[in-house]
Amino acid sequence: MNVEIPIDADYRPSDDEPFMCPRQKEYFRRKLLEWRNSIINESRETVEHMQAETNNIPDLADRASAETDRALELRTRDRQRKLISKIDAALRRIEDGSYGYCEVTGEPISLRRLEARPTATLSLEAQEAHERREKVHRDT
Repeated sequence: MNVEIPIDADYRPSDDEPFMCPRQKEYFRRKLLEWRNSIINESRETVEHMQAETNNIPDLADRASAETDRALELRTRDRQRKLISKIDAALRRIEDGSYGYCEVTGEPISLRRLEARPTATLSLEAQEAHERREKVHRDT
């Protein structure tokens, strides 16, 4: 899918058009790429900030606070690294034509769900069933 499909800036996928038509695929491809680029830019800023902030803080309380902030930031970046992997997987699904379809049922995932969570791989019903099974296994 190297040919870019022109879409208006105010375009939103609609149930009135065929599911995962070229415009919808291009819309979600752009959305995922923008999200990915945003995360990468935030990560760069974090690295730059952490490198600039390598001062030796003499006060123990201030140092502990700075270390806590640093650990929290690193955990956030780790979650975002995992999110980038999910975004990359979604981009690959757009390329291979499986994007927007539930991995369990093969049915289309609703556009509203994809709009809210572009990396979704399960329909709402399949996700709820998965969470119920997880809860049962956790509770036993």
